[in-house]
Amino acid sequence: MKKSWILFTTLFIGLNTSAQITPVGFQPKEYIDLLDLGAKSYAGKDSCNTATMLYRSPEVGLKNIFDVWLRPDQTAVICIRGTVQHASSWLENFYSAMTPATGKIQINDSTIFNYKLAENANASVHVGWTIGLAHMAPEMVTQIKKLYAEKNVKNFIIFGHSQGGALSFLTTSYLYYLQQEGGIAKDISFRTYCSAAPKPGNLYYAYDYDYITRNGKSYTVVNAADWVPESAFSIQTLDDFNGVNPFTNIKPALKKQKMLVRWYLNGVYNKLDKGSAKANKRFSKYLGKKLYPQVKKYLPQLREPVYASSMNYMRAGVPIVLITDSSYHAKFDKPADQVFQHHFFEPYEWLTRKIYLQ
Repeated sequence: MKKSWILFTTLFIGLNTSAQITPVGFQPKEYIDLLDLGAKSYAGKDSCNTATMLYRSPEVGLKNIFDVWLRPDQTAVICIRGTVQHASSWLENFYSAMTPATGKIQINDSTIFNYKLAENANASVHVGWTIGLAHMAPEMVTQIKKLYAEKNVKNFIIFGHSQGGALSFLTTSYLYYLQQEGGIAKDISFRTYCSAAPKPGNLYYAYDYDYITRNGKSYTVVNAADWVPESAFSIQTLDDFNGVNPFTNIKPALKKQKMLVRWYLNGVYNKLDKGSAKANKRFSKYLGKKLYPQVKKYLPQLREPVYASSMNYMRAGVPIVLITDSSYHAKFDKPADQVFQHHFFEPYEWLTRKIYLQ
């Protein structure tokens, strides 16, 4: 009996040790290490205790950069830098009309980026970040194939903070569908950490993203005091519902009501419907067509993308919510004009350590 117990304990420890090499679920220590890589990306540093830098991309598009790191366990990290202090980098965020999640973008006179980010034809995504993806994705795929061929690397983590987190959503979707089409080896595995990320697309994109990354393949880490994950502006209209719903077909039902009731309810319905539809068109116009000339100043050969009708931005990924408390606010609260006080790497790391590692 004693020998059986020793054997069982040995196997249990061995299985747990093996599982820690390629973890599936959220790993707080791993996330903290990724935050460190993200900070080094901003600082332009290429040395780290937990990984070796193999590649840093040139600055492309609207100030987009990604790094490739290799850990001792043969896991590669694609680390996407977020917003930097340059007008074009901020413009990529503000250019927030939606574009269809499957389509093409002509980034210059000789290059068309064909992409698929979701299966559902109603899915749409942030146009500015799709342009960022269009400039980085081809070289990302080249680096993935190179690591696979030369070093037999099959495990990849996609990571980004802030704008980098938003781009990590789209990158994950792009690589998934490229892999389904045979553009990447089938035995390559991807996991994603989207840190402090804004919302990447509409409800149908979020549905698709959560489906293709099911079983612990993607996490969205949010500081509850950070306003950035609450953006972009979102408007839901009747067009954002599935086709079978009681709202878009309500008028036949109203006709069965008495005249005064029908007159009142029709008036209320029209006001609600027209108000949201009008706001949706206004947001799409000013955050799309009106901003395109400004984007074109930095990308003169970019053809204006096709815009989707939706502005119904939704969160995606399994949420890891970092709830704040009095000790957090005593440390990190600053004057109200410092609007990014809860958005930087330090508060995210501090909360992760406090909640998960203490």
